[in-house]
Amino acid sequence: MQKTITTILGSIAAAALLVGLAAQPASAKTVRIYVTNSGGDNIHVVDPASNKVVQVIKGIEAAHGVAFSPDGSRVYATNEADHTVDVFEQTTGKLLKKVALSGRPNNLAVAKDGRIVVAIAQDPGALDIIDPVKLERKVSILTNGRLHNTYVTPDSKFAISGSTRTSIFTVFDLQKEEKAWEVNLGKGVRPNAIETNPDGSTKRIFTQLTDLNGFATIDFATRTKGPNIELPKDLDGVEIADHRLSAPSHGLGVTPDNKTLWVTSIPANAVFAYSLPDLKLIGHAKLPEIRVPGRNPMSSVANWVTFTPDSKSIYVSNAANNTVTAIDTEARKTLAVIPVGQAPKRIGTLVIN
Repeated sequence: MQKTITTILGSIAAAALLVGLAAQPASAKTVRIYVTNSGGDNIHVVDPASNKVVQVIKGIEAAHGVAFSPDGSRVYATNEADHTVDVFEQTTGKLLKKVALSGRPNNLAVAKDGRIVVAIAQDPGALDIIDPVKLERKVSILTNGRLHNTYVTPDSKFAISGSTRTSIFTVFDLQKEEKAWEVNLGKGVRPNAIETNPDGSTKRIFTQLTDLNGFATIDFATRTKGPNIELPKDLDGVEIADHRLSAPSHGLGVTPDNKTLWVTSIPANAVFAYSLPDLKLIGHAKLPEIRVPGRNPMSSVANWVTFTPDSKSIYVSNAANNTVTAIDTEARKTLAVIPVGQAPKRIGTLVIN
């Protein structure tokens, strides 16, 4: 039986990349949540039907981003230790190949034609593009500063990325495989999420910035930055390590139905929901606290998010307590807290029919 796939990559996403999601039938055969454990040497795979770990892919040190081939047969993960994209067979978790990159990678994404784009987080900075047939680096597009993350727009016409060092947000033309345009956002560029127009083209980019507990907007057509939107400050506070405060909000995603933006906050130890397109705050869900005798409750350090294809559940990686939280998006209530590996960060959804 031929497989078809939809991927939702958290920071989405998470839902950062939505490849043909609107066309997915409701009766998807298999849905899996993939979690890269940045402080370990494995990737955990969760079945959202049971919220249990059903597979562990081993043998990848310092895994960072995760993405999937369009037919669902391969899992791609960036390997910070070896400066490679590690290619795994989806069903068995067997390592198929390590693709050499031009430098240390951050996140990665996949276009509809299978090309893999990789953010290179090492000076001078580049977007590496990998041929999906040869599984070899095809081209490296030099950028204005090392890249932190990358995503492919839902129509696969563009890749987007940004630099925490130079504050430059860059858009790449994937047909020409060259830079299309860039804009200086004034602060380091961190995770992004994509809102689409009814025809599937890109409407707005939501982006998190250094020192901002919230997000900014970029109008894709006019190539202009909107005002910063700060998350609420009136939740019960938690103890946080000082080095975490340079990126107080580090993870956001648009639901597959394009109706809601979800944004994480490390200081609030919560994830906030905003309606689209009006960006009205509609609520939040608290994340688990870390409790140690003799200390105040500590933040679980929320990172990336991803969603089930029906938009009914959001999954948040908690880097400080080695778990993933599953949340009901309508009720904004916790469904499960799932133990995974060491320091989980990037998280993505695989849907196979």
